[in-house]
Amino acid sequence: MLEVAYDEALRGRSEGGIPIGAALFAADGTLLGRGHNRRVQSGDPSLHAEIDAFRAAGRRRDYSSTIMVTTLSPCWYCSGLVRQFGIGAVIVGEAQTFSGGHDWLAEHRVDVTVLDDQRLIDVMTTFIAEQPALWHEDIGVADEIEAR
Repeated sequence: MLEVAYDEALRGRSEGGIPIGAALFAADGTLLGRGHNRRVQSGDPSLHAEIDAFRAAGRRRDYSSTIMVTTLSPCWYCSGLVRQFGIGAVIVGEAQTFSGGHDWLAEHRVDVTVLDDQRLIDVMTTFIAEQPALWHEDIGVADEIEAR
C-alpha cells in the first residue's frame, strides 16, 4: 500500500509540487483512491495529498474500515479529515521530517502505524533543503523563512 502513496509523492514532485502522496484503501487492500499534494500545481491551498486521495475515493456510507496511507505524518487539517469521517487506520510513511497529528489520532482510537521509511525521509529531506520557502508555506510557517 505504501508503494501507491510513494508513487504519488514522486508524481507530485515531478510536477513541481511538494512530494507528499496518499492513498485510501478498503480493509481488504482494495485501492479506493489515490492522490498527491497539488497545492502548487492547482493553486488550491486545501489540496493536500490525503484530501486528494479522499476525494478520488468518492462517497462511502462508512469509512471506519478504511486505511489512509500517507507518505508523511498528516498535518492537523488532514488529521481532522481522518477524525471527521472516522477513517479507522492510518499508515504513515515517515514522521522524521514532520510530525503532524498522528499521535493525536492514536489517542482517539485510530490505528496508527509509523514506518519511518528511509526512502521517504530522503525525499522530504532533499525537498526541504532545495525548497525551504515552499516547504514552510505548506506547513503554515511561511514567516519563519521570511524572518531569516
